[in-house]
Amino acid sequence: MKGVKNKMVVFLAVCVGGMIGAVKGEEAKQKYVFKVKSKFENRRLMAERKSLARKGGVLLDDIELAAYHNNK
Repeated sequence: MKGVKNKMVVFLAVCVGGMIGAVKGEEAKQKYVFKVKSKFENRRLMAERKSLARKGGVLLDDIELAAYHNNK
């Protein structure tokens, strides 16, 4: 279900971005698509962190997460 929702958001962003690109140009299209995708990603990450905090997990910042994943 999460994968379908993610694909749907990307698809809609690209479709609307295509219309914006036709009117305002390719740079405006890329800017819009990036903005929508990053907003969706930030919301997903915040929800993930909140659920982890509710379960009693330890919240890590971006640097700690990067260090953790690099050491695996």
